[in-house]
Amino acid sequence: MGSAARMDFSKLGHTCVIGLQWGDEGKGKIVDLLMEHFDLSVRYSGGANAGHTVVIGGDKFALHQLPSGILRKNVLAIIAVGAVLDPGVLLGEIASLRQRGIDITPERLRISDRAHVVFPYHRREDMLAEQTARAGDKLGTTARGIGPCYADKVSRHWGVRTCDLLRPDHLRERLATIVAYKNAVFRSAYESREVFDAQVLADEYLALGEQLRPYICDTTALLHREMKAGRRVLFEGAQGSLLDIDHGTYPYVTSSSAAGGGVSSGAGVPPSVIQSSLGVVKAYSTRVGAGPFPTELADVTGDTIRTRGHEFGTTTGRPRRCGWFDAVAASYAAMLAGPTHLAILHLDTLSGFAEIDVCVAYRRKGRLLNEFPADAYDFSEIEPVYETAPGWAADLGACRSVGDLPREARDYVTLISRRLNVPVGIIGVGPGREQTIFVEEL
Repeated sequence: MGSAARMDFSKLGHTCVIGLQWGDEGKGKIVDLLMEHFDLSVRYSGGANAGHTVVIGGDKFALHQLPSGILRKNVLAIIAVGAVLDPGVLLGEIASLRQRGIDITPERLRISDRAHVVFPYHRREDMLAEQTARAGDKLGTTARGIGPCYADKVSRHWGVRTCDLLRPDHLRERLATIVAYKNAVFRSAYESREVFDAQVLADEYLALGEQLRPYICDTTALLHREMKAGRRVLFEGAQGSLLDIDHGTYPYVTSSSAAGGGVSSGAGVPPSVIQSSLGVVKAYSTRVGAGPFPTELADVTGDTIRTRGHEFGTTTGRPRRCGWFDAVAASYAAMLAGPTHLAILHLDTLSGFAEIDVCVAYRRKGRLLNEFPADAYDFSEIEPVYETAPGWAADLGACRSVGDLPREARDYVTLISRRLNVPVGIIGVGPGREQTIFVEEL
């Protein structure tokens, strides 16, 4: 990468951070890093199934509902209309941060009055559907109720929005109808004898709504006012592009628009607002739950990557599936997202391997494929085609510039950049804020 690819983060316009794999790429760290140059942090999709980890001075913060930018002072964080809200989880996160000296006030956090709300019946539906699915049909859901909540939103009959939590008579009437329907479904479809009480739920969620009332507003109008006033916005995606409901490995996907196109509808801004975007990848691949994973390493190498990279889910604690970097899948995600630069994280995890493989094509029934298949079931017949790069032995944790990296590590980063045809802006060599290289030359 030459001088034309230099990225001045202090001068970026409205920017989006997008995962280019199956989630868990490290978006939380990138958002936290970049927020010193931005005024607003906007979470535009997903729910409490997302887990963003930020490490500051050795202290780890695990965020599920709150935008990662909330950890920076003087930042206005927004949970926008495209996200779904679990009020109890959110209030728990707010209380936890306050105990650690980070005060979350309505001046620092706003929640869309149009965001849909997760209820206990969503979580039960999530759990029962997964428990009763045949072995090959299990999705590996986090059981946080996110998928059923989005399904109710799209159905239009059963969805409840945050604004409804502020209307007692309306919410009680809505829940009476919804809970009767949900109980009937649980009895008939799952033979579940446990029922929900609509009035108990209404009392609980009206109380939660009162606690959230100071934070709830029309975030779309607020966002446009702030942009008109010259404030810069960092849009924060959840999950990864390969889990996008439309473009991911369906049905093994999330229930929201995790690829680049989701920011416009999820935040309520026209596409022309986004002036730059940062595509985040790990230096290898991981996946949680079921679904295609061509480069998965179910061996000692995969175990080594998992151990070194601390690859366990932020939300569930489940061990992540690990494998070599899949340039075919990441190139497809980059095509969808159109990132102006890459952030390649966890480069330090690969230290110590004599050789490192990168998947550069697929082979199916003897035929070479360079494109990502649309049908998840086609992956059962796919074998990865690898290009092998030399590894390096040095620990990268103390590297603070490109020049500090071993030549083999620099060459590996260049290989990924060349395969995705996107210049590199950031290299991560550890979980801490300081363990970050801002690339000027490579």
